[in-house]
Amino acid sequence: MDLEEAKEFKERCTQCAAVSWGLTDEGKYYCTSCHNVTENEVLHNFWKRYLQKSKQAYCKNPVYTSGRKATVLEDNPSHSDWDSEPDLLSDFSCRSFVESGTDSQPDGCPQKPFPNSKASQSETASICSGSLDGVEYSLRKEKGIVKMTVPRTLAFCYLSLLWQRETITLSDLLRFVEEGHIPYINAFQHFPEEMKLYGRDKGIFAIESWPAYEDIYKKMIEIAKFLDLPRFPDITEDCYLHPNILCMKYLMEVNLPDEMNDLTCQVVKMTGIGEVDFLTFDPIAKMAKTVKYDVQAVAVIVVVLKLLFLLDDNLEWTLSNIAEKYNEKNKEDKPWFDFRKWYQVMKRSVDEKKQKWEEARAKYLWKSEKPLYHSSIDRAVVYKRREMVVSLQKQFSTLVDSAPTVEKKSPSSFQFNWTEGDSARTCFHGHGLQGILKKKGQSMTTKNSLYWLSTQKFCRSYCKHVTTYEESNFSLSYQFIINLFSFLLRIKTSSLHEEVSLIEKRLFKTKYSKTKKKSRSRKGRKY
Repeated sequence: MDLEEAKEFKERCTQCAAVSWGLTDEGKYYCTSCHNVTENEVLHNFWKRYLQKSKQAYCKNPVYTSGRKATVLEDNPSHSDWDSEPDLLSDFSCRSFVESGTDSQPDGCPQKPFPNSKASQSETASICSGSLDGVEYSLRKEKGIVKMTVPRTLAFCYLSLLWQRETITLSDLLRFVEEGHIPYINAFQHFPEEMKLYGRDKGIFAIESWPAYEDIYKKMIEIAKFLDLPRFPDITEDCYLHPNILCMKYLMEVNLPDEMNDLTCQVVKMTGIGEVDFLTFDPIAKMAKTVKYDVQAVAVIVVVLKLLFLLDDNLEWTLSNIAEKYNEKNKEDKPWFDFRKWYQVMKRSVDEKKQKWEEARAKYLWKSEKPLYHSSIDRAVVYKRREMVVSLQKQFSTLVDSAPTVEKKSPSSFQFNWTEGDSARTCFHGHGLQGILKKKGQSMTTKNSLYWLSTQKFCRSYCKHVTTYEESNFSLSYQFIINLFSFLLRIKTSSLHEEVSLIEKRLFKTKYSKTKKKSRSRKGRKY
């Protein structure tokens, strides 16, 4: 396992530029060529900053060692600059547990002893408190402190990935969790044997739902604010998270023509969503927010599809008839893109993928092989119940599905793969847009001159949404497109519709201003 993990690390050594890594006993990477040792410094520094900000470590009198208020080192102005890492007290360490029940502490560091009153003892015994850390953590209620949970840990990891501008989106990260590549549900099973978890720990580690995009996204911003992080490294045109690159990726993913990339780039430029200041996350800004890079990219593609085909359950089929007739007469030429044929291929592929996804979710074993129990007394009972559950699951799985278990595949940022020459799954990447575009001077423009806005009115109240999405109010083609991309990113259809509306608001400023003026004039009329 260690060798496989080292092989996946493809960074060049900063000392000798070789790509040959091994793992040390501490879990760090070392170059087998020059023995230079490296690690994920960003995540490490973020974690140290979290421990400091939450007053758990790297500060005087950490909260778990004393009832007195902790003094964070960053109170000193000389340590407030993030560019130079705070002078964290690495030599300031205290033991987490009281040794042999004594009150003597090393290095003059006072420890918080276990409760010794009769009431406390009886209370502790009745609730089966579990580990000392679990008890202390659950009792913390200071205002402004962000407690770390399993979902927040996932958000924390994405935060470090975003800082490093890695080639992974939030939707990819959540899908990797679903596919079991990242420990999340019952993550404690991967803990070493010496980490005994029970009692209060159960409330921290017992996760019974999949991570939701919006929830993790909000938690990421919450943690970034809590850590008081500075502006992140710039998202430029050569970064994977830039809309031009992500649009190209998702066009390939959903089997659309390569030629559409020119149009997506134009929309990105006209709306200004490709600008560095717009894309770069700045937690300490007045309105701290980041971009949903993957959602924004697919929203641009939806807008381009509306520009080309209108998606009103009429024009797209008329253009499909024209493309079909041309392709029948000109079989040797470059085929024109046929929306109807693309729809049929994609619907079949998505339905198959969605069915497998739903089956996998239905069969998922929520109970862990290594269950959490409230106390050592309950251990035998819990394990006995677990054996019964596993036995029943095996019997039912034998009756329902006799097919052998498929080996888990390596993580991939692509869910769909399209190859030329597959008659059942036509690849549309090389198809042209000649039947949809017309020449105007030196440039090409769409034959379709119409466009309908995804929303005429944006919500101005203090609710969480910008606009609403009722499927029945929209064409079937638009519904299919929205559902397709929503499934691809594992997000709500309303979230994508909202992002499409925001892109349109930037692209069609004049239309929105006219709509606004009309609504004002109606209000001013007297009847």
